[in-house]
Amino acid sequence: MNRSLSVEFCGLELQSPVVLLSGCVGFGEEYTRVKGYSNNEVGAICLKGTTLEPRLGNTPHRVIETPAGMINSIGLQNPGAEYVINNILPELDLTETHYIANISGSSVEEYGEIAARFDDSPVSAIEVNISCPNVKEGGAVFGNDPDVSARVVEVCRKATNKPLITKLSPNQTDIAHNAQRCIDAGTDAFAVINTLMGMAIDIEKRKPIIGNNMGGLSGPAIKPVALLKVHQVYQVCKAHNIPIIGQGGINSASDAIEFLIAGATAIGIGTALFGDPLICNSINRGIAEYMQRHKIAALKELTGSLNLNTPAPATPACDC
Repeated sequence: MNRSLSVEFCGLELQSPVVLLSGCVGFGEEYTRVKGYSNNEVGAICLKGTTLEPRLGNTPHRVIETPAGMINSIGLQNPGAEYVINNILPELDLTETHYIANISGSSVEEYGEIAARFDDSPVSAIEVNISCPNVKEGGAVFGNDPDVSARVVEVCRKATNKPLITKLSPNQTDIAHNAQRCIDAGTDAFAVINTLMGMAIDIEKRKPIIGNNMGGLSGPAIKPVALLKVHQVYQVCKAHNIPIIGQGGINSASDAIEFLIAGATAIGIGTALFGDPLICNSINRGIAEYMQRHKIAALKELTGSLNLNTPAPATPACDC
Protein backbone atom coordinates (compact mmCIF):
# COMPACT_ATOMS: atom_id res chain seq x y z
CA MET A 1 0.00 0.00 0.00
CA ASN A 2 1.22 3.51 -0.87
CA ARG A 3 2.40 5.04 2.42
CA SER A 4 1.03 8.46 1.45
CA LEU A 5 -2.49 7.01 1.51
CA SER A 6 -2.39 6.32 5.24
CA VAL A 7 -4.52 8.51 7.48
CA GLU A 8 -4.82 9.05 11.23
CA PHE A 9 -8.38 8.50 12.43
CA CYS A 10 -9.28 8.69 16.13
CA GLY A 11 -5.76 7.65 17.06
CA LEU A 12 -5.85 4.72 14.63
CA GLU A 13 -3.52 4.55 11.64
CA LEU A 14 -5.53 3.49 8.61
CA GLN A 15 -3.40 2.10 5.78
CA SER A 16 -5.89 3.54 3.30
CA PRO A 17 -8.71 6.11 3.58
CA VAL A 18 -11.15 3.47 2.27
CA VAL A 19 -13.57 2.02 4.81
CA LEU A 20 -15.93 -0.81 3.85
CA LEU A 21 -19.38 0.07 5.12
CA SER A 22 -21.57 -1.86 7.50
CA GLY A 23 -24.06 -4.23 5.91
CA CYS A 24 -22.17 -4.49 2.61
CA VAL A 25 -19.48 -7.05 3.52
CA GLY A 26 -21.18 -9.12 6.23
CA PHE A 27 -18.90 -9.64 9.21
CA GLY A 28 -15.73 -9.25 7.18
CA GLU A 29 -14.75 -12.85 6.56
CA GLU A 30 -17.25 -13.28 3.70
CA TYR A 31 -15.57 -10.66 1.54
CA THR A 32 -12.15 -12.30 1.74
CA ARG A 33 -13.56 -15.06 -0.48
CA VAL A 34 -13.67 -12.66 -3.44
CA LYS A 35 -10.80 -13.58 -5.76
CA GLY A 36 -8.32 -10.74 -6.11
CA TYR A 37 -9.44 -8.88 -2.98
CA SER A 38 -7.15 -8.21 0.00
CA ASN A 39 -7.93 -6.59 3.34
CA ASN A 40 -4.62 -4.78 2.93
CA GLU A 41 -6.38 -2.49 0.43
CA VAL A 42 -8.68 -0.95 3.04
CA GLY A 43 -8.18 1.08 6.19
CA ALA A 44 -11.07 -0.47 8.10
CA ILE A 45 -14.08 -2.73 7.81
CA CYS A 46 -17.37 -1.91 9.53
CA LEU A 47 -19.01 -5.12 10.68
CA LYS A 48 -22.66 -5.82 9.99
CA GLY A 49 -25.09 -4.00 12.25
CA THR A 50 -25.36 -5.85 15.56
CA THR A 51 -28.11 -5.76 18.17
CA LEU A 52 -28.21 -7.06 21.72
CA GLU A 53 -30.34 -10.08 20.83
CA PRO A 54 -30.46 -12.02 17.52
CA ARG A 55 -32.77 -10.64 14.83
CA LEU A 56 -34.29 -12.38 11.80
CA GLY A 57 -34.73 -9.14 9.89
CA ASN A 58 -37.56 -7.84 7.72
CA THR A 59 -39.96 -9.61 5.41
CA PRO A 60 -38.70 -9.97 1.78
CA HIS A 61 -38.23 -8.29 -0.62
CA ARG A 62 -35.36 -6.65 1.15
CA VAL A 63 -33.32 -5.19 -1.72
CA ILE A 64 -34.21 -3.67 -5.07
CA GLU A 65 -32.10 -1.89 -7.66
CA THR A 66 -33.25 1.64 -8.51
CA PRO A 67 -32.04 4.23 -11.02
CA ALA A 68 -28.49 5.15 -9.92
CA GLY A 69 -28.74 3.17 -6.69
CA MET A 70 -30.56 0.62 -4.60
CA ILE A 71 -33.07 0.43 -1.76
CA ASN A 72 -32.51 -1.97 1.10
CA SER A 73 -34.54 -2.87 4.17
CA ILE A 74 -32.70 -5.81 5.72
CA GLY A 75 -33.99 -5.12 9.20
CA LEU A 76 -30.68 -5.67 11.03
CA GLN A 77 -30.64 -9.43 10.62
CA ASN A 78 -27.79 -10.61 12.84
CA PRO A 79 -26.92 -13.32 15.39
CA GLY A 80 -26.67 -10.96 18.36
CA ALA A 81 -23.76 -9.28 20.14
CA GLU A 82 -22.60 -12.24 22.20
CA TYR A 83 -22.37 -14.52 19.17
CA VAL A 84 -20.46 -11.92 17.16
CA ILE A 85 -17.99 -11.35 19.99
CA ASN A 86 -17.49 -15.00 20.95
CA ASN A 87 -17.73 -16.74 17.57
CA ILE A 88 -17.07 -14.31 14.73
CA LEU A 89 -14.38 -11.93 16.00
CA PRO A 90 -11.97 -14.76 16.97
CA GLU A 91 -12.03 -15.97 13.35
CA LEU A 92 -10.96 -12.62 11.87
CA ASP A 93 -7.35 -11.76 11.05
CA LEU A 94 -7.04 -8.58 13.09
CA THR A 95 -3.54 -7.89 11.78
CA GLU A 96 -4.70 -7.12 8.23
CA THR A 97 -6.89 -4.08 8.90
CA HIS A 98 -9.02 -2.41 11.54
CA TYR A 99 -12.46 -3.80 12.35
CA ILE A 100 -15.23 -1.52 13.60
CA ALA A 101 -18.33 -2.82 15.36
CA ASN A 102 -21.64 -1.30 14.26
CA ILE A 103 -24.26 -1.28 17.03
CA SER A 104 -28.01 -0.63 17.05
CA GLY A 105 -30.48 -0.55 19.91
CA SER A 106 -34.20 -0.18 20.52
CA SER A 107 -33.68 2.02 23.59
CA VAL A 108 -31.01 4.37 24.89
CA GLU A 109 -30.11 1.91 27.62
CA GLU A 110 -29.71 -0.93 25.13
CA TYR A 111 -27.13 1.04 23.15
CA GLY A 112 -25.08 1.38 26.31
CA GLU A 113 -25.31 -2.30 27.05
CA ILE A 114 -24.13 -3.32 23.58
CA ALA A 115 -21.30 -0.78 23.67
CA ALA A 116 -20.17 -2.26 26.98
CA ARG A 117 -20.10 -5.76 25.45
CA PHE A 118 -17.89 -4.60 22.57
CA ASP A 119 -15.66 -2.59 24.90
CA ASP A 120 -14.17 -5.88 26.06
CA SER A 121 -13.53 -7.12 22.50
CA PRO A 122 -10.71 -6.70 19.97
CA VAL A 123 -12.56 -4.28 17.63
CA SER A 124 -10.71 -1.01 17.02
CA ALA A 125 -13.74 1.26 17.36
CA ILE A 126 -17.53 1.26 17.69
CA GLU A 127 -19.87 2.82 15.14
CA VAL A 128 -23.16 3.92 16.71
CA ASN A 129 -26.05 3.61 14.26
CA ILE A 130 -28.64 6.08 15.53
CA SER A 131 -30.92 5.61 12.51
CA CYS A 132 -33.06 3.11 14.45
CA PRO A 133 -36.56 3.44 15.95
CA ASN A 134 -36.75 4.22 19.65
CA VAL A 135 -39.24 1.56 20.74
CA LYS A 136 -39.74 3.09 24.18
CA GLU A 137 -40.65 6.47 22.67
CA GLY A 138 -43.22 5.40 20.10
CA GLY A 139 -40.88 4.42 17.28
CA ALA A 140 -39.32 7.81 16.48
CA VAL A 141 -35.83 7.47 15.00
CA PHE A 142 -33.04 8.25 17.50
CA GLY A 143 -30.94 10.11 14.98
CA ASN A 144 -33.63 12.57 13.93
CA ASP A 145 -33.82 14.15 17.41
CA PRO A 146 -30.64 15.93 18.56
CA ASP A 147 -31.53 15.50 22.24
CA VAL A 148 -32.01 11.74 21.89
CA SER A 149 -28.95 11.41 19.65
CA ALA A 150 -26.87 13.05 22.36
CA ARG A 151 -28.32 10.75 25.02
CA VAL A 152 -27.36 7.68 22.98
CA VAL A 153 -23.81 8.94 22.49
CA GLU A 154 -23.54 9.86 26.17
CA VAL A 155 -24.57 6.40 27.39
CA CYS A 156 -22.20 4.73 24.92
CA ARG A 157 -19.37 7.05 25.97
CA LYS A 158 -19.82 5.95 29.58
CA ALA A 159 -19.80 2.29 28.52
CA THR A 160 -16.59 2.19 26.47
CA ASN A 161 -13.15 3.70 26.08
CA LYS A 162 -12.98 2.72 22.42
CA PRO A 163 -13.34 5.44 19.77
CA LEU A 164 -17.01 6.19 19.06
CA ILE A 165 -18.12 6.94 15.51
CA THR A 166 -21.67 8.31 15.31
CA LYS A 167 -23.43 7.49 12.04
CA LEU A 168 -25.62 10.46 11.17
CA SER A 169 -28.90 10.28 9.31
CA PRO A 170 -29.64 12.77 6.51
CA ASN A 171 -33.36 12.49 7.30
CA GLN A 172 -33.34 15.36 9.82
CA THR A 173 -33.77 19.12 9.89
CA ASP A 174 -30.30 20.31 10.93
CA ILE A 175 -27.51 17.75 10.72
CA ALA A 176 -24.83 20.22 11.87
CA HIS A 177 -26.73 20.98 15.09
CA ASN A 178 -27.13 17.25 15.74
CA ALA A 179 -23.40 16.78 15.16
CA GLN A 180 -22.56 19.48 17.69
CA ARG A 181 -24.79 17.84 20.30
CA CYS A 182 -23.09 14.50 19.68
CA ILE A 183 -19.65 16.11 20.02
CA ASP A 184 -20.69 17.62 23.34
CA ALA A 185 -21.90 14.16 24.43
CA GLY A 186 -18.53 12.57 23.67
CA THR A 187 -18.40 11.21 20.13
CA ASP A 188 -14.92 10.89 18.62
CA ALA A 189 -15.93 10.86 14.95
CA PHE A 190 -18.83 10.77 12.50
CA ALA A 191 -19.93 8.68 9.55
CA VAL A 192 -21.82 10.97 7.15
CA ILE A 193 -24.34 9.99 5.82
CA ASN A 194 -26.58 7.02 6.36
CA THR A 195 -29.14 6.20 3.66
CA LEU A 196 -32.03 8.41 2.58
CA MET A 197 -35.52 6.92 2.87
CA GLY A 198 -37.06 5.74 -0.39
CA MET A 199 -39.74 3.58 -1.98
CA ALA A 200 -40.27 1.50 -5.12
CA ILE A 201 -43.71 0.42 -6.36
CA ASP A 202 -44.89 -2.59 -8.37
CA ILE A 203 -47.33 -0.92 -10.76
CA GLU A 204 -49.14 -4.18 -11.59
CA LYS A 205 -49.84 -5.03 -7.95
CA ARG A 206 -49.95 -1.36 -6.87
CA LYS A 207 -47.92 -2.31 -3.84
CA PRO A 208 -44.48 -1.37 -2.53
CA ILE A 209 -41.84 -3.84 -3.74
CA ILE A 210 -39.96 -3.72 -0.44
CA GLY A 211 -41.64 -5.94 2.15
CA ASN A 212 -41.27 -3.22 4.78
CA ASN A 213 -42.84 -0.72 2.33
CA MET A 214 -39.81 1.58 2.38
CA GLY A 215 -36.08 1.32 2.84
CA GLY A 216 -32.74 3.07 2.69
CA LEU A 217 -31.70 4.54 -0.65
CA SER A 218 -27.96 4.36 -1.37
CA GLY A 219 -25.69 4.65 -4.39
CA PRO A 220 -24.79 7.47 -6.80
CA ALA A 221 -28.30 8.95 -6.55
CA ILE A 222 -27.57 10.29 -3.05
CA LYS A 223 -24.02 11.55 -3.65
CA PRO A 224 -24.86 15.28 -4.00
CA VAL A 225 -26.85 15.17 -0.76
CA ALA A 226 -24.06 13.30 1.02
CA LEU A 227 -21.41 15.77 -0.14
CA LEU A 228 -23.41 18.71 1.19
CA LYS A 229 -23.99 16.99 4.54
CA VAL A 230 -20.28 16.20 4.91
CA HIS A 231 -19.47 19.85 4.20
CA GLN A 232 -22.06 21.02 6.77
CA VAL A 233 -20.89 18.63 9.48
CA TYR A 234 -17.24 19.52 8.80
CA GLN A 235 -17.98 23.15 9.71
CA VAL A 236 -18.75 21.93 13.22
CA CYS A 237 -16.03 19.28 13.39
CA LYS A 238 -12.99 21.25 12.29
CA ALA A 239 -12.81 23.31 15.49
CA HIS A 240 -12.79 20.12 17.57
CA ASN A 241 -10.49 18.04 15.33
CA ILE A 242 -13.29 15.47 14.88
CA PRO A 243 -12.77 13.26 11.78
CA ILE A 244 -15.49 12.22 9.34
CA ILE A 245 -15.99 9.10 7.24
CA GLY A 246 -17.64 10.57 4.15
CA GLN A 247 -20.00 8.17 2.43
CA GLY A 248 -22.92 8.05 0.06
CA GLY A 249 -22.66 7.20 -3.61
CA ILE A 250 -18.89 6.97 -3.95
CA ASN A 251 -18.23 5.03 -7.15
CA SER A 252 -14.79 6.20 -8.28
CA ALA A 253 -11.56 7.84 -7.14
CA SER A 254 -12.86 11.25 -8.22
CA ASP A 255 -15.97 10.74 -6.08
CA ALA A 256 -13.76 9.87 -3.13
CA ILE A 257 -11.59 12.94 -3.65
CA GLU A 258 -14.69 15.16 -3.67
CA PHE A 259 -15.63 13.85 -0.22
CA LEU A 260 -12.12 14.46 1.11
CA ILE A 261 -12.18 18.03 -0.20
CA ALA A 262 -15.62 18.55 1.38
CA GLY A 263 -14.24 17.62 4.80
CA ALA A 264 -13.89 13.85 5.12
CA THR A 265 -10.78 12.23 6.57
CA ALA A 266 -11.75 8.76 5.29
CA ILE A 267 -14.28 7.59 2.73
CA GLY A 268 -16.84 4.79 2.95
CA ILE A 269 -17.55 2.35 0.12
CA GLY A 270 -20.77 0.34 0.16
CA THR A 271 -23.19 0.02 -2.75
CA ALA A 272 -20.36 0.29 -5.30
CA LEU A 273 -19.02 -3.07 -4.07
CA PHE A 274 -22.07 -4.85 -5.50
CA GLY A 275 -21.15 -3.69 -8.99
CA ASP A 276 -17.39 -4.04 -8.64
CA PRO A 277 -16.08 -6.04 -5.64
CA LEU A 278 -12.51 -4.95 -6.48
CA ILE A 279 -13.23 -1.21 -6.69
CA CYS A 280 -11.15 -0.36 -3.59
CA ASN A 281 -7.88 -0.94 -5.38
CA SER A 282 -8.82 1.34 -8.27
CA ILE A 283 -9.97 4.05 -5.85
CA ASN A 284 -6.68 3.87 -3.94
CA ARG A 285 -4.74 4.03 -7.19
CA GLY A 286 -6.77 6.99 -8.45
CA ILE A 287 -6.29 8.94 -5.22
CA ALA A 288 -2.53 8.28 -5.30
CA GLU A 289 -2.33 9.50 -8.91
CA TYR A 290 -4.26 12.66 -8.03
CA MET A 291 -1.92 13.35 -5.10
CA GLN A 292 1.14 12.93 -7.31
CA ARG A 293 -0.34 15.16 -10.00
CA HIS A 294 -1.12 17.93 -7.51
CA LYS A 295 2.05 17.42 -5.45
CA ILE A 296 0.11 16.51 -2.30
CA ALA A 297 2.32 14.74 0.24
CA ALA A 298 -0.36 13.63 2.73
CA LEU A 299 -4.11 13.07 2.48
CA LYS A 300 -4.78 15.39 5.41
CA GLU A 301 -3.84 18.27 3.10
CA LEU A 302 -6.97 17.47 1.07
CA THR A 303 -9.44 17.25 3.95
CA GLY A 304 -11.62 20.36 4.07
CA SER A 305 -9.69 22.12 1.30
CA LEU A 306 -12.87 23.25 -0.48
CA ASN A 307 -12.74 26.80 -1.86
CA LEU A 308 -16.31 28.08 -1.75
CA ASN A 309 -17.73 30.48 -4.30
CA THR A 310 -18.91 33.77 -2.83
CA PRO A 311 -22.57 34.21 -3.76
CA ALA A 312 -24.11 37.65 -4.08
CA PRO A 313 -26.02 38.80 -0.95
CA ALA A 314 -29.54 37.43 -0.64
CA THR A 315 -29.06 35.11 -3.63
CA PRO A 316 -31.35 32.09 -3.20
CA ALA A 317 -29.84 28.60 -3.15
CA CYS A 318 -32.13 27.55 -5.99
CA ASP A 319 -34.59 29.06 -8.48
CA CYS A 320 -38.09 28.06 -7.40
